[in-house]
Amino acid sequence: MLSTIATVLAGLIGASVILMGARFFWAPQAAAGFGIPGTPTEDRTFQAWLSVKAVRDIGAGLLILVVLIGGTTHLLGWIMLAASFMPAGDAVIVLRSDGPKATAYGVHGATAAVMLVIGALLLIA
Repeated sequence: MLSTIATVLAGLIGASVILMGARFFWAPQAAAGFGIPGTPTEDRTFQAWLSVKAVRDIGAGLLILVVLIGGTTHLLGWIMLAASFMPAGDAVIVLRSDGPKATAYGVHGATAAVMLVIGALLLIA
């Protein structure tokens, strides 16, 4: 039962990351919610960087789903633990950019924490 719950949660994280990446790719103004102040979403150069982030997010989400479908629970747990580095890094970037602490901790930090918990659950399941 525990592995089923953790696996479903991992799938939801994977799907959410794909959707978030697609949103940044197709609607760059959505990047304002990332937490970096003064995000120049109308700047074409900055939009190119947003596309890089979007592709990274889509790829990360697909990786989680591929391992979920074809891998073991144990491997998925390790992938979730490793992938938690990305939202933790995002939180640090927001903090270093003098962005809102609520976004850094409440969005990025919370996502990293949830991914760590899911990874741990998958490893002990």
